[in-house]
Amino acid sequence: MKKIFLLVLFIPNFILAQSFVPNAPELDLKSYILIEPNTNTVIAEFNSSELIEPASMTKVMTGYVVADQIQNGLISLDDQVLISEKAWKMEGSKMFIEAGKKVSILDLLKGIIIQSGNDASVAIAEYVGGTEDGFVDLMNSYAGALGMNDTYFSNSTGLPDENHATSARDLANLTAKFINKFPNEYALYKEKSFTYNNIRQLNRNKLIFRDETSDGVKTGHTSTAGYCLIGSAKRGNMRLITVVAGSDSDNERFLSTQRLLEYGFRFYATQKYLDANTEYTTAKVWGGRDDIVSLGVAEDISITLPRISFKDTKLKYNLKNNIQAPIEKGQTIGTLEIISNNEVVLVADLVALNTVEAKGFIGRLWSRFILWVMSLFGIA
Repeated sequence: MKKIFLLVLFIPNFILAQSFVPNAPELDLKSYILIEPNTNTVIAEFNSSELIEPASMTKVMTGYVVADQIQNGLISLDDQVLISEKAWKMEGSKMFIEAGKKVSILDLLKGIIIQSGNDASVAIAEYVGGTEDGFVDLMNSYAGALGMNDTYFSNSTGLPDENHATSARDLANLTAKFINKFPNEYALYKEKSFTYNNIRQLNRNKLIFRDETSDGVKTGHTSTAGYCLIGSAKRGNMRLITVVAGSDSDNERFLSTQRLLEYGFRFYATQKYLDANTEYTTAKVWGGRDDIVSLGVAEDISITLPRISFKDTKLKYNLKNNIQAPIEKGQTIGTLEIISNNEVVLVADLVALNTVEAKGFIGRLWSRFILWVMSLFGIA
């Protein structure tokens, strides 16, 4: 009897443990955010829109501008940059470049990404923007185009400046754009060391040494900003990006990031939910050579949800009234909603999967007459 009683106690606790998602871990940070970038899902956040000092996390934007310039053919990785005295004299973390010598864009990028070199950041900024101030103008233009409304840059390095500010949310979205748009340049973030001028430096992001699924991104620290980190990892088809700001210690920022990533991967999942060009519903067509049109979505759609929530999802279709031919393939006919636990998770356009040609003049006229009669009786 005692064994049976223990088993009865165990089973309800097991079921309870599988029926809810715990709150995100409590962290001693000024702000943080955890997102799944491919579905634009915020999994956890705290003060994510509050202004923070980004410190060397700034260099993600420095790298983004350079990567975009490379993609547009304005510069190349092989370009040789003449190092100025200003760049050589930069304080803080260094790549140890020397004034008067030339260094390739590729090496400078590695110096920025792996070694967090302020000297490399200024050198590349002067080459791309003419001056560092000119490059900062570019950074702010890119920030505006990317919708980083909480962000204003004053320099290319992240050195303290009272006007230099951003938010965890903006940095997470910037990182997502970087990963998706510039995969070749982003691959540099997981390199564990870089040797330049006979000086070997390890990547300052300890996550890539602790977790083989981690592939970036950037540390930051000043006395006023505290210890900060943008982290990212990919497991299976799911990527997570996290930004933590204002940690009290170097080790704590990595532990906080690991806890957020583990929370996201443990309790959430990303799944493809809808396939492009697959019929999900149909609609009545008036005045067409076909009476119905097949409806679906133009692109594959994935969603990120708590793992326990996928079984409770459903679709709701919102179609236009009195759809009339002609209809072109790809034309928007309405919307669909993905609903989970009575909340709308995602809204997408419902598009025609086939063309429906209109009937002749008499056929169209008759259809309109029928619709007119129906309207008299209040029939949609």
